[in-house]
Amino acid sequence: MRVLVFAPHRDDEVLGVGGTIAKYVKNGDEVFVCEVTDVQNNPELLGIIKSEEKAAHRILGIKESFSLEIPVVELPNFSVIERNRRFQQIVNEVKPNIAFLPHKGDMHKDHGVVAESALVALRPLDNPQLSAMYAYETLSETEWNAPYVDNVFIPNVWNDISDEINIKIEAMQCYKSQLCPDVQPRSIDTIKALARYRGSTIGVPYAESFMLIRQIMK
Repeated sequence: MRVLVFAPHRDDEVLGVGGTIAKYVKNGDEVFVCEVTDVQNNPELLGIIKSEEKAAHRILGIKESFSLEIPVVELPNFSVIERNRRFQQIVNEVKPNIAFLPHKGDMHKDHGVVAESALVALRPLDNPQLSAMYAYETLSETEWNAPYVDNVFIPNVWNDISDEINIKIEAMQCYKSQLCPDVQPRSIDTIKALARYRGSTIGVPYAESFMLIRQIMK
């Protein structure tokens, strides 16, 4: 099975899907990550983040990573036609059976933009191999938006990552430039606490939760 994860920014894939990625890889599946944006006008920071990404992906066992190299501050105003073309190119190459994308209601506008372009590229008529799509939550983005109906993340799928939580944490620790001190959303303690809370919902030590966007039963 081939799994594709769309990440608006480097580290979103670990925050939202890290344990699930490790579990897919452990089961012999191939996982691909599409990093949508890049830091601009700061080559030193970009080099650091790319190095952190490479280390994190090595730990998770990701087969291949793609970068669309869209300037992070320009994504909402970037050509829709060109953006969708780049997304479609990745989908055509990977031909995923399962896809994960950010929650459309996240506070960061980039997450909504990525979700919209991913949905366009993953239309079922063009992707007969695709069996399911899920939206993932991202700490400091999903929980901070105004609680309007369209913004709310309501999980209806849980994945037990009790055996993978340490791998997720180890991968996230690679992103030193993105981590925050304790009690802040992007701290190791908070990341682990969210997984603990999601796990308690289904009676397991740790879990990741998702919103099912579409499932095609075959």
